[in-house]
Amino acid sequence: MSREIIEAVQTIEREKGIDEGTLVQALEDALLAAYKKTPGAARHAVVELDDEGEFRVFSIELPAELEERLIDEARERTIDELERIEEESGERQHTLVSDDDLDIDWEQVPEELIKREDVTPEDFGRIAAQTAKQVILQRIREAERAMMYDEYIDRVGEVVTGIVQQAGDRNNVLVDLGKVESLLPRSEQVDGERYEQGSRIKAVITEVRSGTKGPQVILSRRDPELIKTLFELEVPEIADGLVEIRGVAREPGYRSKIAVESHAQGVDPVGACVGPRGSRVRMVVSELRGEKIDIIPWNPEPARFVAKALSPARVREVYLDDDAKEATVVVPDDQLALAIGKEGMNARLAARLTGWKVDIQSEREFATAEAEAAFGGSGDGVDEFSGRCAAILANGKRCPNAVLPGTRFCGVPAHQELAKVEAATGGFADGSIQPVPPSAEGEEDEADPEADGETGAEEQVAEASPPEEPATEPSPEPEVNEPEPETGPPVEPVAEAEVEEETQPAA
Repeated sequence: MSREIIEAVQTIEREKGIDEGTLVQALEDALLAAYKKTPGAARHAVVELDDEGEFRVFSIELPAELEERLIDEARERTIDELERIEEESGERQHTLVSDDDLDIDWEQVPEELIKREDVTPEDFGRIAAQTAKQVILQRIREAERAMMYDEYIDRVGEVVTGIVQQAGDRNNVLVDLGKVESLLPRSEQVDGERYEQGSRIKAVITEVRSGTKGPQVILSRRDPELIKTLFELEVPEIADGLVEIRGVAREPGYRSKIAVESHAQGVDPVGACVGPRGSRVRMVVSELRGEKIDIIPWNPEPARFVAKALSPARVREVYLDDDAKEATVVVPDDQLALAIGKEGMNARLAARLTGWKVDIQSEREFATAEAEAAFGGSGDGVDEFSGRCAAILANGKRCPNAVLPGTRFCGVPAHQELAKVEAATGGFADGSIQPVPPSAEGEEDEADPEADGETGAEEQVAEASPPEEPATEPSPEPEVNEPEPETGPPVEPVAEAEVEEETQPAA
């Protein structure tokens, strides 16, 4: 019988992959349990496999004092284990602890204090054999569960393919992975997706729990790792390392953005992911049940990266605040809604992908805010109170960065050069905002019409006044002066007025 059992153990080891020592230990425990059920069995016994491949039963006899102490220690261990189970499960254990059922640990007892005797029965009988069979099967199942747990605990974060077994309960979907059944909980499902029984789905292993019925594998369809793996399966350049996915931002079921970078010259990362006529990205979108995907080229410059991340919207300008990790993005007025996206989704995904807090403004809003914050306080246009950099950018607009202490410019190297020029010249440097005084020509242009207008008025009044009235008679209107007689010096102002009137159109 023992020879047949050993051969069966070796067969199970080959087929199930279970270590032979584990099965032999299970056999010894099973035979010991069967022996204790036989009449007249010793209180303490052990089953061992001898050199000839036969299992032998040895009774263990200990001194009374030592046995009592070992029983007390075994009882304390059992009670502590029951209390631990109560704390974990929250249920009170009603297990009766019997001294006959306690497992005494006599391994540390000196060999000279132990009296061993071979008490192997000639025939265990049918009940003993059946008991041994049940215990062996139980140990085999436990060993298989432990092996599966060790296998799947190392696969956390990996994408697996399974078949939907039960989809009637919307809260939990059972997925068969081959060796074990996994669970797709409601919190890890994508809104709008339907899981038909018998259909194949791909999901990410997020957690592995050890249960009484074997390892429980928790899957997720919302994890960003799912998109990475799907692109690795569809794009050979990513699998070969020529193209790398630097970041993923996802709103499951609606939209995703991925940043890709090429490590080989001449390889377009976006084109490689899109594929011929969009075949590669179409397969990924099909697996994600129609979820839209934006493929963004990764850029080490944050401003360019943020601008690309807001695709498909067009971006005019990006201003960065390195300390606060904030980016102010200026877009055309007709692109504002597209840049923000539905319920702010596009801006939210861009912020997750880049790691920058994104503030999107239209050109009109930005110009208004810039005009309000440019100058203030004194009214003469020279004293500045906004705290913004005084440098003018290439597009003709003012730099929005804050000034450094003791200067009127920010920390950009080119703007610091302007600060050095300003300090050297003692005045405003080229490129800084300067108050523009009114031009002299403008003053003359504005003054000439007024002067001409006044002279012309005087001439009209002089012509309208009758020369026959005596000069001594008071004028009815104090602002109008009576003209002098025609004979005399008063003719000269009229001539001057005529000259001015003739030159007025030329001015």
